Amino acid sequence: MTALAILTVDLDALSHNFHALEALTRVPVHPVVKADGYGLGATPVATRLMAEGARTFFVARLTEGVTLRAALGPEPTIYVLDGCAGEAAPALRAAFLRPVINHPDQLTAWLGSGGGACGMQIDTGMNRLGFRPEDAPEPFEGLELVMSHLACADEPDQPMNSRQRNAFADISARYPAVLKSFANSGGCFLGPNFAFDAVRPGICLYGGGPEGRPDARLKPVATLTAEVLQVRDVPAGESVGYSRGFVAETPRRIGTCGAGYADGVLRSASGVGQVWAGGGLCPILGRVSMDVIAVDITGADVSVGDRVELFGANRRLDEAAIAAGTISYELLTSITSRVGRRYL
Repeated sequence: MTALAILTVDLDALSHNFHALEALTRVPVHPVVKADGYGLGATPVATRLMAEGARTFFVARLTEGVTLRAALGPEPTIYVLDGCAGEAAPALRAAFLRPVINHPDQLTAWLGSGGGACGMQIDTGMNRLGFRPEDAPEPFEGLELVMSHLACADEPDQPMNSRQRNAFADISARYPAVLKSFANSGGCFLGPNFAFDAVRPGICLYGGGPEGRPDARLKPVATLTAEVLQVRDVPAGESVGYSRGFVAETPRRIGTCGAGYADGVLRSASGVGQVWAGGGLCPILGRVSMDVIAVDITGADVSVGDRVELFGANRRLDEAAIAAGTISYELLTSITSRVGRRYL
């Protein structure tokens, strides 16, 4: 592989996380593979998860569902979280996709076009998508799933979690013969009362922790590395990168590495991020450029042609996200098509 930046996806680790969530929740795990499998490739991710027993998947967009259906064939159930917007019903039906109905206009459009198997979302407090509980419709033909979404699942002590859970239990009782799904990734760790009939994890499948920090029960799935293109000595008083983003107070040895914001390395990591190189953490110096980053390798055994790890087994995904002032979701979904992909 000739790409300077490479994303390696460990499908065995993905499998481990899938089964760890099954064991934790004791209900079926219905993976969320939207945003191209959180940037890791929806087709290889979902194909492996099907081999591990997953039979229901969630995507966000109609186009994602159409692509996934073509890749996986007719067997799995695929829900589209956007629902049935505008004239989407024929395309949903043609690809055997199930919309998650979010408001009365979508319900009218879906039933008016002939209906069929679908899901429905109830908004229990996030105020994003879904019917408010007082506006939830009576049971209707074709309804197979009722779901809601936690707003604060990464904060286990947040009282809103229990309020949402109780609201969902109350309203979903109106649909006794329908599958009920409530817990997202963080919700899987909140206890059995949050599991209901099935859970819908996303980031925890891909190695992110349920509270925005590494969790020993989950293995890292994604590793992003970049090749060292040049090594140079920078004397005291000289600067590194655009706008003199870093000025050396003492002599430093700098490695220029082939990954930048055009590859998905966030500029917010400028001057605060770190990479794993030469057996330890090395700081990113100065501004992240479009194609490269500068790394302080003073005292480290790093040479041209070596690879540094931006996140992976040594520099955990959540830790890299925290350093950049963001979340693991953004790190993964920001990776661009220029980055090479490798699947283990």
